[in-house]
Amino acid sequence: MSTTTTPAYPSTQLLIDGRWCDAADGRTLAVVNPASGAEIGRVAHAGRADLDRALAAAQEGFATWRAMPAVERAKLMRAAAALIKERADAIAATMTQEQGKPLAEAKGETLAAADIIEWFADESRRVYGRIVPPRNMATQQLVLKEPVGPVAAFTPWNFPINQVVRKVCAALSTGCSILVKAPEETPASPAALLKAFVDAGVPAGVIGLVYGDPAEISSYLIPHPIIRKITFTGSTPVGKQLAAMAGQHMKRLTMELGGHAPVIVAEDADVALAVKAAGAAKFRNAGQVCIAPTRFLVHNSIRAEFEKALVAHSQAHKVGDGLAQGTTLGPLANPRRLTAMRQFTDDAIEQGAKVLAGGERIGSTGNFFAPTVLSDVPLTAKVFNDEPFGPMAAVRGFDTLDEAIAESNRLPFGLAGYAYSGSVKTIHALMQRIEVGMLFVNQPALPTPEMPFGGVKDSGYGSEGGPEALEAYLVTKAVSVFCG
Repeated sequence: MSTTTTPAYPSTQLLIDGRWCDAADGRTLAVVNPASGAEIGRVAHAGRADLDRALAAAQEGFATWRAMPAVERAKLMRAAAALIKERADAIAATMTQEQGKPLAEAKGETLAAADIIEWFADESRRVYGRIVPPRNMATQQLVLKEPVGPVAAFTPWNFPINQVVRKVCAALSTGCSILVKAPEETPASPAALLKAFVDAGVPAGVIGLVYGDPAEISSYLIPHPIIRKITFTGSTPVGKQLAAMAGQHMKRLTMELGGHAPVIVAEDADVALAVKAAGAAKFRNAGQVCIAPTRFLVHNSIRAEFEKALVAHSQAHKVGDGLAQGTTLGPLANPRRLTAMRQFTDDAIEQGAKVLAGGERIGSTGNFFAPTVLSDVPLTAKVFNDEPFGPMAAVRGFDTLDEAIAESNRLPFGLAGYAYSGSVKTIHALMQRIEVGMLFVNQPALPTPEMPFGGVKDSGYGSEGGPEALEAYLVTKAVSVFCG
């Protein structure tokens, strides 16, 4: 696991009223490289005084931004996208140091952010109201779409830029200001993202960025009267707590929560395609992906062939520091995930599962865990009930499609699902019956900005993609004018 020369890692400040600043009381938190376990920088820890300044700035920024024509807002967003493209290499290196993912994945995430910004910039010009034919011809009836107001966004560490940019773009494209509480474990890459907007000329206060104690910040921002809408990506238990808090104050919500994605590989599936596509989705970002395939349900007639190919796929990965040339699977983001992987593995073995590949930590430095394939996993195993959020594929067989569908829908989660089949009839049945917000058929996950991104059941509600993403940031106003 040799590494290349490490570029300088920047310590991270708060962004308040268009200026980068330290916390008022000078507090900071350590940022640790998950490949080495060493501290590489510090991030400012916001206190109540910082939050108050950020909220006041967001209110003023909203007044400025909502008054700007959509075409002008779109120009500034596109300018930010251009800066991100120019800075992609440096931003990616920063992300890899703080999050661990391979450099190629980090650069892909960064460039995808530019694509998302450009799409939402165009969509901002298509926020339409409508004219309603009146019952009295002396009356004019209109339906207006207006920005809801300042937004508070809470984002996780697994995709430090992707999770932020979707929220920021939905807010900006509708005329809202936004205050982001980004992850303390991976602070510098989201800061680099927002710096592009500042440098592009987005007015002061339209975008803010804070870090600190997540519980303290959320409990202060969510009830605050300046904040009119909440958007959160994270675990289901935390999401439910925040939703309950927001409900007490009648705040709008977009919730993108945990998943436990089923993968149905039917008897007529192309096994090579299924392994290549699902395997790529499984081990991307070391499996730390909310839409990662997790429960592999494979028809018993092809299960042995599938497992053999999936083991070969997993063992072909080069595990190491994300900055090292050739690395395809980096470390887990923190020691908590190492502990979880060990617990998932031990529990599965105790319940009769077989370890076909991996199942162990690699080395003693950094958070490296071998790509893991488990077979004959019982439904009672922890890994088939709790989201593993790591490089672990759990496989079990099925005999009938009804059996596979029932297992897919058994859990309260419903974020993403995957299916592989050559039968139009089978695909049609899965489209109709699988309870998920996103279903990917005969391909890996392709969460493009123009498609809805969100779940059902305990996986949340609302969308962070497609035109649907804008709806939660807009209020509908009915206007009836008597002209006689």
